[in-house]
Amino acid sequence: MSYSSSIASASSKASPPADMIYIVGGTFAMGETRFYPEEGPVRNVTVGDFFIDAVPVTNRQFSRFVDDTGYMTTAEVPPDPAAYPGADPAMLVAGSLVFKAPRNAGEMRFWGDWWHYVPGACWHRPDGAAALTDAQLDHPVVHVSFSDASAYADWAGKRLPTEAEWEFAARGGLPGAAYSWGEEFEPGSQVMANIWNGNFPMADTNGKQVGTSPVRSYPANGYGLFDMIGNVWEWTADYWAERHPSAPSCCKPSTSQRSPSEASFDPMQPNIKIARKVLKGGSHLCAPSYCRRYRPAARQPEMVDSATSHLGFRCVAHTDRRSQ
Repeated sequence: MSYSSSIASASSKASPPADMIYIVGGTFAMGETRFYPEEGPVRNVTVGDFFIDAVPVTNRQFSRFVDDTGYMTTAEVPPDPAAYPGADPAMLVAGSLVFKAPRNAGEMRFWGDWWHYVPGACWHRPDGAAALTDAQLDHPVVHVSFSDASAYADWAGKRLPTEAEWEFAARGGLPGAAYSWGEEFEPGSQVMANIWNGNFPMADTNGKQVGTSPVRSYPANGYGLFDMIGNVWEWTADYWAERHPSAPSCCKPSTSQRSPSEASFDPMQPNIKIARKVLKGGSHLCAPSYCRRYRPAARQPEMVDSATSHLGFRCVAHTDRRSQ
C-alpha cells in the first residue's frame, strides 16, 4: 500500500498526533534470507494499525522531557558494580561508548580499537566533552538506554514499537524489498540514508563528517517516515532471540523453561545477566564493506543498559490516541 493511500484510508479513523504518521496495519512477510542468518526465517506476521513518529526522537525533544521531569539517563549514573562482576573499577564511572575512527591500519585490529568508554559521555555531551550545539538539536538523541527510551515514551504518552511494527513501517509499503526504497542500494546514484562512506572503520580521508545528521536530511520512505534506515540504530520493545520465534531449534538446548528476558542473555558473557533487546535500522556506522544492516529486516541485539553514540529510538502510539 502506498503512503498516500495509507493516509487516505486512515483519515476517517483517526487524527495523527503531532509529527506522527498513521500506519494501516496488515499481514506482511517479515524477515530476510539473503543477508544474515538472524533475520530468518521469513514468515507472515500481522500488525494492527498504529501511529509512529515521523523521525527519531531528537535532542530538542529529549531536552524538553529532561527539563520537565529532571530525568537522568543511564549514562549519567555510575554503573552498579554488582551487575558487572570482575569489571575494572576505573570503568565503573558515569559515561558511555563513543566511536572514534582509527587513522591508521595498526589501530583497527578489533572493535575495541574504535569503540571507547568515555567518562562523561551522555545525551547532552555526545563526545564526553563538548555540550550540544544549536545545530545538533535536530539530530537524533543518542547515548540512551532502553530504560531511557521507555521513560521518554511514557512521558510522551507513547510506547516503543515492537520489532514487527518497526519493520512493517520501515518497509514503506514495499513488501519483500531489500531496502526501504526498493531493491537498488543507491538508485540513480542517489544516497538514500546516512550510512558509512568509505573503508570502515578508517577515518575518511576526504574529510566527511562521521556522526549523526539532522533528521529529514535524506528521503522519506513510502509511508513518509524519515531515517528508518541509517543515522541511528533504534530500540524496539522485543527481547532478542538468535532466530525469529518460528525458526526450528534442532541443535540448541531448549530454552522453554526460561523467560524471554533470560533467553536473551549473551551466551558469550555468561557472568553478565542483563537482558538484550532488538535494535533495528542500522546507523551512520553501517558500511557495505562491514555491516550491511541498513535494511528493514536487519536486526541486532543490545543489552538494555547500553548507551552508545549511534543508538537512539522513535515511538509509536495506539490509534485511539488523539492530538493533545
